Amino acid sequence: MRRAPSFRDRLARRLPQLVLSPSLVVVFIGVYLFIAWTGWVSVSSSRMLPRYDFVGLEQYGRLWATPRWQTAVTNLFIFTALFLAVTIALGLLIAILLDQRIRAEGFLRTIYLYPMALSFIVTGTAWKWVMNPTLGVQKVMNDLGWDSFVFDWITRPEFAIYCIVIAAVWQSTGFAMAIFLAGLRGIDNSIIKAAQIEGAGLPRIYWSIIVPMLRPALLSVVVLLSYISIKSFDLVLALTNAGPGSATEMPSTFMFSATFRRNQMGVGAASAIMMLMAVAAIFVPYLYSELREDRHGR
Repeated sequence: MRRAPSFRDRLARRLPQLVLSPSLVVVFIGVYLFIAWTGWVSVSSSRMLPRYDFVGLEQYGRLWATPRWQTAVTNLFIFTALFLAVTIALGLLIAILLDQRIRAEGFLRTIYLYPMALSFIVTGTAWKWVMNPTLGVQKVMNDLGWDSFVFDWITRPEFAIYCIVIAAVWQSTGFAMAIFLAGLRGIDNSIIKAAQIEGAGLPRIYWSIIVPMLRPALLSVVVLLSYISIKSFDLVLALTNAGPGSATEMPSTFMFSATFRRNQMGVGAASAIMMLMAVAAIFVPYLYSELREDRHGR
């Protein structure tokens, strides 16, 4: 007859659930419950303190009628487009160069990955010093005798958003490089050798054969960098504090300012839900494509 499982066997079978259950409870309360609460506040008349009445989409109408929010959305599109394009291009280029098995590859890889170890607060503060006309690059060049050199983008509303792009690219290029390099190392070298036998040059091989094979890595980089750009808050706060004026306002800084500085909790909650919808618009198709590929692969 089959022996009944002992207490030790039942405990071993249930141990993973017991270990994970506290984390699941914390995630449910700290993430999903607060998302639902924010969604309810966004359709209420909340201002300084939350209210639990229902006013429909009134807060969303006020949100999109606010010029500062429109500026934030425009800045987000500019920042995301430049951030993704430059970071992906530089990350892919560096990964291809490191894939040539050059000397001191480990040292160079560490240098490129080092910015990832820094928080965006540290990055924003450091680049604020670098771009400050009275402390940074402009002062150094002027002290060296180049009196006509001017680099005051951080103080000019029409150029300040590009300062955030520069700092974000410096922070995240190593991350993109690491993912692309992992993808390159997963490609069989026999493909390159076969193409070289056919007479194809190395640039043509990478452009026509290798880079298209990096589609999964490219998709991962696009999704993760897009998420970073949408939730960018600490970098903007440390570098420009959403200024000059509102020139570098982003949805995240608008949400913080509306909720905690201007006593417009309902509008701030509505902006948070709009950011959540933007993130979902990126992650849901990505997860769907990944799950579909796994299903077809089986």
